[in-house]
Amino acid sequence: MKRGGYSAIVKPALDRLGALVLLACSGWLLLIICLVFLASGNYPVFFYAQRMGRNQAPFRMIKFRTLHTDQARPVSMRRSGWGDFLRLTNFDELPQLWNVLRGEMSIIGPRPLPVEYGRLMDANQHLRHTVKPGITGWAQVNGRHAISWEEKFELDRWYIQNISFTTDLKIIIKTIILLLSLKEDRSLAEKEFTGQ
Repeated sequence: MKRGGYSAIVKPALDRLGALVLLACSGWLLLIICLVFLASGNYPVFFYAQRMGRNQAPFRMIKFRTLHTDQARPVSMRRSGWGDFLRLTNFDELPQLWNVLRGEMSIIGPRPLPVEYGRLMDANQHLRHTVKPGITGWAQVNGRHAISWEEKFELDRWYIQNISFTTDLKIIIKTIILLLSLKEDRSLAEKEFTGQ
């Protein structure tokens, strides 16, 4: 899919500049979060997950860990007040700015999906992988976990067909509004994608 000057040149430059500025401004917050983990003996601090990037290239996405590491226990028993706080405030997403600096992610784009979802997706759904995945995106500010997978893919497709500075600015404004609203995090209740 052919990309214009904004998507191919301006957006990547703004991504790296934005990530540098945000990391510089939030460095104190990142340090405090790390210290809370260390002071409580709650290790490891970070959670790494294999995700699909542009052209389905796998990469390691980084987040602050919000669940206990014992995967044999149900999710409800792996939760903690600290982890719930990080998800509520979306502070757990801050380390992904490093993925942006590395060129693996964009600040704005479709959310990165697990690599195992790739074999379940059809060609139309894979259109989302013609751009870099993002920390926030059109689907995230228009329903996020409250909408179906079909709706998410449709919103992702709309975004990649309408990428522009104006669209990205609109998403940033909506993201800030959502962050300030402190809406209940429903990510742990989201159904896995089954390809249907």
